Order: sequence, then C-alpha cells, then structure tokens
Amino acid sequence: MIAQAQKTTPLWRDDRFWSAISQVIVVAIVLSLYGVLLYTFNQNLNRTGLSFSFGFLANPAGFSIGETLLKYETNDPYIWGLVIGAINTLRLVIVAFFVTTAIGVLVGICSFSQNLLLRFLSQVYVEIIRNTPLLLQLLFWYFVVFLSLPKPREPSVFANAIFLSKAGVVIPWPTVSDRLWWGLGVLLVSTIAAVITWKWRTHAIVRQGQTGQLQLFCLLALVLLSIVIILFGFHWEIPSQADKGLVSGGLTLSIEYSAVFAGLVVYTAAFIAEIVRGGIQSVSKGQWEAARSLGLSAGQVMQLVVFPQALRVIIPPLNSQYMNLAKNSSLALAIGYPDLYSVASTTLNQTLRTIREFIEWYDKREEMPNNKLHEFYIKFKYLLEQEDEANEAIRKFLG
Repeated sequence: MIAQAQKTTPLWRDDRFWSAISQVIVVAIVLSLYGVLLYTFNQNLNRTGLSFSFGFLANPAGFSIGETLLKYETNDPYIWGLVIGAINTLRLVIVAFFVTTAIGVLVGICSFSQNLLLRFLSQVYVEIIRNTPLLLQLLFWYFVVFLSLPKPREPSVFANAIFLSKAGVVIPWPTVSDRLWWGLGVLLVSTIAAVITWKWRTHAIVRQGQTGQLQLFCLLALVLLSIVIILFGFHWEIPSQADKGLVSGGLTLSIEYSAVFAGLVVYTAAFIAEIVRGGIQSVSKGQWEAARSLGLSAGQVMQLVVFPQALRVIIPPLNSQYMNLAKNSSLALAIGYPDLYSVASTTLNQTLRTIREFIEWYDKREEMPNNKLHEFYIKFKYLLEQEDEANEAIRKFLG
C-alpha cells in the first residue's frame, strides 16, 4: 500500500496565518499613530520655542519621605524619590492582592453557606462596604482605629508577639540568613508536591471513584511539614518590649501603611466577594444536584464541581478589581502615606513644571500687556530664578 501524502493547507488559506498577520497590522498601525503624535508634539514645541526634557529629575529633591525601604536623603535627586514612591506603592499593592483575594473568596463562598449566621454576615459586610466611599473608609481606619491606639510606651500586645501603638504595628519577621533561604527552598518543594498530590486526589475521586484518603493523608503530612518549616526554619525575630517601654525587633508597619492596607483590602474584598458569588451562581443547578447525587459533601461539591466551573466567570472581572485596587492606592495621599502619586505630586509642585513651560512660552511673546497674566508671569519667573540659583548652589556644595 502506498501511503498517501497528507495534504497541507496553503498558507494563504490558513486562518492562523491571517490571524497573526491581522494582529501584526494592528500593532503596526498603533505604533505608527504614536509616532505621528510624537512627531507633531515635537514640531509644535519647536515652533513655539519650548523645550521638553526630564533634566529636572537630576536636581536635588529637597523634601523628605517619611517611610522608605531603601536609603533616601533630602539631597537625593527627584528620580530617586520617585523610585522610593514606586517601591512604597508596590509593597502596598502586591501584599493587598493576596489578602483581599483570600478574604473576598471566603466571603463569597460564605454567601452560599447553610449556616444562616455566616450567610447573613457576608451579605451585611458586602452591602455596607460597597456602598461606603473608599476615602471615608480610609479616614475611618486612620483617625478612628489606628490613631486611637495607645501610646508607644504602652502598646497593646497580642500573643506576646504583635504590638499595636501609635508608633505602628510591630509583627514578627524572619531574619535574612542562610537558614531562611534553605527554609524557603524546602517550602517551595513541598508546595509543588502538594499541588501534584491535590491533582492526584482529584483524579482519584472523580475518575476512579476512590475515597482519596491516601492522598489526603499525604496532603496533611505536607501541610504539617510546611508549618514546621515556617515556624522553625525561617529564623523569626520576635518583637520585645524594652525596660523603657519601647518595642524593638520584628517588622514595624507605620499606622499610615496599616490604615491604607486595611482600607484597600476590606473595600476591594467586598467587590471580589460579589464577583465570586456571581460566578458560583452562574453554575447551573443541575451540576449541584448531580454532585450531591454522587454522595459528595457540601464542601466537596463546591471544591470539585462548582468552583472550578465558576472560575471562567470569576477571573475576568477579578483582574479589573486588581487594577482598581492599584489605582485606589493613590488615595493614600489623604492620610500621609508616601506612595508614588504622593511623591510625584510633591515633585511637580516643587519643580513647577507646568508653570515653567508657561514662562518659557510667555518669554517668546513680543507683546507684554499689563494685566493679571503679566503679573502672574513676573511673580513666578522670579520664583523659578530663585529655585534655579538654589539648585546650582546645592550642586556646587555637593561637589
């Protein structure tokens, strides 16, 4: 028998080829439009005699930032201050992503609980938080909750490890050492093993009709191993209170960070809970009844049948809530947390970039009418000259 050669689809008749070509064309058009806009922008600037540059970012900032992870001084350039602000925003937003997801999913599942109290509390939480402005909630957390904490020398203590006061929230924190890195490596391996075991148990229950007890015991063993690694392998530094009453050791979270974090997490979790509830409700009742008819418990029905099908509805709007959380972090300016928006606003206010562009444009004018606009011009031009002289003096002093 002569094997017939498989016929290949011509390239111009392949849908995948034309799909890729169309995407390339769209990207090329978008880049071309951006190029035209930038070219027009530069042409207009040159025509009016204005200059566009970011050279001012190299000037000394001259302002302090209250909370930094990296070393920062007032004579550092503006660009370094913006980096510090970006780091403050990231350490707030990234941690909030995980915490708000966990709380939102838990509250969303509780809305389907057979326990009447849990179901009622989840509904009340969602309705109250979603219908209260976020700024008001941030002010509540800051002025009512955290500023009501005791004095730094008389902190509230929980489990002899967590200290709450107006100086901040002090929690245990692992010490950076070789022991910590080894513990993280073992924890990563145990996490991978737990994921594999979880899939093995799901396959054994759904496909083979087994009880999954063996895999459950393996998961429990891995969980116990992870707990032991976290408790004894991370070399925790436990905060302690000195004789004078001050707390030392551990990780100190300022009350500004804590208030913004609590407000963003509680607010966004309410929206995520509604997304989870809607995703679970999108699964047809037949799936619930079929799972119960197989003898699965309420937890197994949610875990194995309902929630996996609800993810396709949950994930798209969940990404939108993550972006909203990142954008809402700019409200940290209201309670004094130095995030990226706060540092950028201070930079623009000090450098007067928009006013400087106006001054440069006004200098090119031939007519100088004696009106309020001209008074504005004279006043702010003097201020800009003084600022330039001060920056030059600082640069000479620093060598």
